[in-house]
Amino acid sequence: RQPHHQSVQLLLTADLAACSSPQREDGHEAMPPKSSKASGSDAAASASSASRKPPTTEGKAKKAAAGSTSSSSASSGASSALFSLTWISALLYGVYFCVRWAYKIRLQAIEEYGPVIHEFDPWFNYRATEYLYLNGAKKFFQWFDYQSWYPLGRPVGTTIYPGMQFTAVYIKNYLTGDRMSLNDVCCYMPAWFGALATFLIGCLAYECSLPENTGTTLVGVLVDALKGRRTDTSTIDPAGQASRRVLVGLSTPALECAVFAMGFMAVVPAHLMRSVGGGFDNESVAISAMSLTFLLWVRSLRAGDDNYSHFFGALAGLAYFYMVAAWGGYVFVLNLVGCHAAVLVLMGRFSRKVYLSYSLFYAVGTALAIQVPVVGWTPLKSLEQLGPALVFVGYQVLYYCEVVRLKKKLGRADAWKLRFKVISMCAVVGIILLILLTPKGYFGPISSRVRGLFVKHTKTGNPLVDSVAEHQPANNKAYFQYLHHLCTLAPIGLLLVTLNFGDGPSFLVVYATAAYFFSHKMVRLILLTGPIAAALGGIVAGRIVAWGVQQIWDDEEGDASTSGKGQSGGTTPSKRGKKAKIEKKDSSFAGFGALSDGMNEFSNSKDGKTVKKMVAATLVIVLFLACTQFKDYSWAISASLSNPTIILKGQLKSGEVVYVDDYREAYWWLRDNTPADARVMAWWDYGYQITGISNRTTIADGNTWNHEHIALLGKILTGDMEESYEIARHLADYVLVWGGGGGDDLAKSPHLARIANSVYREHCPDDPTCRAFGMSRQGMPSPMMAQSFLYKLHSHKIRPGVTAPEDKFEEVYRSKYGKVRIYKLKGVSEESKRWVADQKNRRCDVPGSWFCPGQYPPALKEVLSRKKDFAQLEDFNKNEKDEEYTKKYFENLNNPQKAKRAAEQAAKEGAAAAASSASGASAPKPTQTEIDAVYNKFEDSDESTAMWQLVSQNNIAELTAWLEREPIMAYLRSSDGRGPMWWAFESRNQEIVKLLMKHGVPIQDKDKSGKTPVELLDS
Repeated sequence: RQPHHQSVQLLLTADLAACSSPQREDGHEAMPPKSSKASGSDAAASASSASRKPPTTEGKAKKAAAGSTSSSSASSGASSALFSLTWISALLYGVYFCVRWAYKIRLQAIEEYGPVIHEFDPWFNYRATEYLYLNGAKKFFQWFDYQSWYPLGRPVGTTIYPGMQFTAVYIKNYLTGDRMSLNDVCCYMPAWFGALATFLIGCLAYECSLPENTGTTLVGVLVDALKGRRTDTSTIDPAGQASRRVLVGLSTPALECAVFAMGFMAVVPAHLMRSVGGGFDNESVAISAMSLTFLLWVRSLRAGDDNYSHFFGALAGLAYFYMVAAWGGYVFVLNLVGCHAAVLVLMGRFSRKVYLSYSLFYAVGTALAIQVPVVGWTPLKSLEQLGPALVFVGYQVLYYCEVVRLKKKLGRADAWKLRFKVISMCAVVGIILLILLTPKGYFGPISSRVRGLFVKHTKTGNPLVDSVAEHQPANNKAYFQYLHHLCTLAPIGLLLVTLNFGDGPSFLVVYATAAYFFSHKMVRLILLTGPIAAALGGIVAGRIVAWGVQQIWDDEEGDASTSGKGQSGGTTPSKRGKKAKIEKKDSSFAGFGALSDGMNEFSNSKDGKTVKKMVAATLVIVLFLACTQFKDYSWAISASLSNPTIILKGQLKSGEVVYVDDYREAYWWLRDNTPADARVMAWWDYGYQITGISNRTTIADGNTWNHEHIALLGKILTGDMEESYEIARHLADYVLVWGGGGGDDLAKSPHLARIANSVYREHCPDDPTCRAFGMSRQGMPSPMMAQSFLYKLHSHKIRPGVTAPEDKFEEVYRSKYGKVRIYKLKGVSEESKRWVADQKNRRCDVPGSWFCPGQYPPALKEVLSRKKDFAQLEDFNKNEKDEEYTKKYFENLNNPQKAKRAAEQAAKEGAAAAASSASGASAPKPTQTEIDAVYNKFEDSDESTAMWQLVSQNNIAELTAWLEREPIMAYLRSSDGRGPMWWAFESRNQEIVKLLMKHGVPIQDKDKSGKTPVELLDS
């Protein structure tokens, strides 16, 4: 009886096993022994002679035994077939269970918060989908949006990857109809495509575990490449392969590997973080498109299918086109397939099938990709995408050389001479084209985001890119958070792939290497490790379970009958042949042979089988516990990943759980209480939500296509109040500020200042990283921050002494929990507003065109004249260089402590100068009402903590500067009723006592314990 796992394999690969033939090491088909015919004739003659003899008693006994053995074999075969059918049914149910599981875990956000669009970018995606649904494809591709990037606007249709939008509209129009709203379709799509990606990754693991695809090892392939030969693994008998390609009894059970890969992919947090319900982002669809592309590419390389397999390469090109339309990450997919195609050549696996597969993939995929407006001709111009193009050209050259070699029947040396000659000629032509095209600016530069993958975080040279938290490198904690037990299983799976190797499985090695390298550079790209980790983990778990179940359900009777056959005839000819071969080998390997024979003999013994059963049971139990723990962990972390961020869950002091819906309520207020043409100024993070929910014009959003425009916004928000107001009144009617602590606008503001300074160099003079703008260790704002536009609006009437000028701003809305504040600007320039709205002032590319960007109003001409356009380090097409700024920027980033000390020293000197100049001038004093409001309020706050630290550390310079800016701070009191005067006496600091007395702070008042500041001297 065949073991159950071999029965499964034979059922799945019967056609391949039937047509396979033995093969020698040199790749030629083995011929049958010459004596086989003679043996057959002798046997026939003996049988004929024996048939003429009368049956003896011994002959009758042999016939009875043969009949009994035949009956037993038939019964065993039926039992094995029934078990195989049951096992396959269970595995197919596992496929259904994993896909259903993948869908269910992604619905937690919808079940908890309802069908709500999450985050920031998904709101733009929804708005674009809604526009496509209402206006059709033609208007969509000619949509110039004047509600974003005011006053310039943005051509949305030609700057967006529209695959997800078209998919959502198709589902709405042809699948769901009126049963679901467009909002609901967009909310559920990530869960649908998450389930699809789960199934596709299982299919990828299945393809890379098939016996015909895993008939060699990585070492064997490399040895063959060095010897200049190529072995077709499809001709290896599956049963023979299992006996030769074994590691601790693990074979290649493709279906089991597929089921476990689906199980891991269904819940792995690395994929969940971009595919939860409501997360209508490009990655939620693109991962499925990427998985389909990889699956079809690997399928096109299947061994033994040389006639039709390459057509899957063309289908991979179609899947790649959908990937291009869905996400800018298509560059990773293109380069990964191109890299794998190059690796196949280096491993000596180039063949007609490989040539046709990659050529069709690249030709079909690129021809379709350039039809996407946002992509255009970049696959043939961008340095990021020219690698796969060079591989495509190289394939044509190699195939031409192969055709000539076969036609002329060239030897190996002559073939290499031909290749060198042709490649040299092509290289000369390529260099000539490079020399001619480069000066004309034909080749596009590497983007700063891609460049950031090859340098340390925050050192791309672009402060806008460096400000994004997702661009920081991943660490071990991040990998474990998003991969959990797959951090252990995936490397083991990679090892098993190298031991069960082939053209298709080699793709997993290339994918794993690339995914780890790039995710290590940028934590956001851990998303790319989810599919490969699930596939490799599934290969490990599938092999363990298949082997373990085989050992546990091993049939003793079948083994006994097999051993009986072996004993009846002594040593078989095949065994004698093997013995002879072993004897001919070098005696230095005799010890290894003996050890191997001994292990095999023990493994087939009764005790050996018992040990294997115990090991198998242990492995299956451990794997079950690990998978259960992984499942529980994934469900727990999916709850936090399912938080929509636009709605928060909080807990009051009373213990009551509440939903904080401040952000949407603020956007709804804008929608319902402001004019339709109102312009809202906010940091670019919130632009998508303002236009998507409020339907109001914004200054900038998350597209970040115009660095100089964002720098102008950063200059307004982090600049001096007076100057910033004069700019803002020409661009906005309202200002929206995020507060409430955490990641609010004040926490982000140092990055805003740094971005502003990259274009407006006077913003932070001689300080590229703007260390002079920020909070001190004591939580006190620097002088530059304290006078800024953003700080005044953020801390208006929250921090003592901080107020927004009433002649310039009116606070018109504050959310329930203080997360959002909205101010109306007074003195808005209606003239500038009318000038921007006038279509005559828009610059169309041609008369009557839809492409008509807006312009800044003339009132901002003087401000804009001071800007210096930011030059990307990687843009070699520009002659302008900014080496001095770039050098200092990197110096400050490489040594942040030195830069910070220099900024603090400058701040101290400025504070001392301010104190000196203020000595002869009367500082504005707070009114008695303001003093009483602060002095009679006993509470611990950030300000009181900062004040205590300054006093206790004798930081007189910063304390003096603070009190000069905000004299009311001298009257702060903590929850115990003590303030800076008490702390000054307690530390016996006479200089600070005099400073506080100068600001009018009394020394005879008492704290909660009834003690005056003077009484603390006796303690």
